[in-house]
Amino acid sequence: MRSMRLGVFVQVPGHHVGGWRHPDATVDGWPNLALMQHIAATAEQAKFDMFFLGDGFATGYSEHPSTIGKFEPLTLLSALAMGTSRLGLAATGSTTYAEPYHVARGFASLDHLSGGRAAWNVVTTAYDKSAAVFGRQHPPHAERYAMAEEFVEACRMLWDSWDDSAFSPDKAAGRFVRPGSLHVPDFRGKYFTVTGALNVPRSPQGHPVLIQAGSSGPGQALAARIADVVFTAQNDLAEAQAFYDAVKAQLVGYGRTADAARIMPGVMPVVGRTEAEALEIFDELNRSIDTAQAFTVLSERLGSDMSVHPLDEPVPDLPETENLKSRAALLLKMARRDKLTLRQLYYRVAAARGHLLLIGTPLMIADTLEAWFRAGAADGFNVMPPFFPGQFDDFAKGVVPLLQERGLFRADYAGTTLREHLGLARPAGRRAA
Repeated sequence: MRSMRLGVFVQVPGHHVGGWRHPDATVDGWPNLALMQHIAATAEQAKFDMFFLGDGFATGYSEHPSTIGKFEPLTLLSALAMGTSRLGLAATGSTTYAEPYHVARGFASLDHLSGGRAAWNVVTTAYDKSAAVFGRQHPPHAERYAMAEEFVEACRMLWDSWDDSAFSPDKAAGRFVRPGSLHVPDFRGKYFTVTGALNVPRSPQGHPVLIQAGSSGPGQALAARIADVVFTAQNDLAEAQAFYDAVKAQLVGYGRTADAARIMPGVMPVVGRTEAEALEIFDELNRSIDTAQAFTVLSERLGSDMSVHPLDEPVPDLPETENLKSRAALLLKMARRDKLTLRQLYYRVAAARGHLLLIGTPLMIADTLEAWFRAGAADGFNVMPPFFPGQFDDFAKGVVPLLQERGLFRADYAGTTLREHLGLARPAGRRAA
């Protein structure tokens, strides 16, 4: 029987632009390690597959509160690995503003430290403002994806630098590693060259789990070639089913099985004891929106400065963006489908940024998640609470038990690694040329 997968997408103090202002949101002692430890402990107690961290490089007064000040992801996950034993630990890493060796080394180390629970969310970095801190020119969309494919291939070769059994020290023989167990990568691409081995033994999962979060044409193609998990924004059941079917077909087209990757749309649940209470929580969040921050988020997603357009008129036609192509297309399609004014779209993006927004009781939310799962629109969900810790605690204690009672979600972990949680095979080592 299929089992639902669940991740918690951690953007603290909350995904909703106004979430940090809610009385139950924790904002003291920023950035707050104790809060992160609480979220990880709650997720592990609820048997979640993974703790998922987004990332970005820009900061400033008008940025989303979750991005203004934050921990570096691998550093944080290494700390959380010490207080958890089963929870998968996923971090975003850029293929545009990094080098394969550094990324491969960091995630292999995290996989060892956590006993096989590391995952890399492969992103190309959408926004050109990120280029400033690196002193580079931001590449166009298509080139970023070409770079990403090379980058991942180089990392895979680095992870296979050593055989699984290479490090078996023999004091009597004076041998620290087994002869013939080192396979030095020789990768020469258009964007990256790697002609040396990784100085980290092959990790417990072989390769960390690879997550891909782009839903554009190039993003889907990259996911079909490399991803173990596909994180996507979908807010309509029929469109989510079409996306699911398209990616699964592409997996087969690239010689993989349709079950080789898990598709996990994002979902923002606003949980209340009654539907009226949930609606009041959402209204309170919207009343707390900072206009500058909301317009920053909206303009980034659409690739144009939206503050210059009238708020109470239909969303204008916009040129194609070089940033988040799939997200801009999704939001514009939603605006046309639901006949939204710019103000109405502004509120939706300030909340869930185009992801599925569910407002209601635990029973109502569980019913919708089950419907999407059974309809073949998702293999699971990346949960995006509007604020932490209260709304995530309510989801974990209210919605998850209902999914477990219905036999949709695990009652306990069956394995120790993230690949085992997700039902994914461990990749065999490849002898690098």
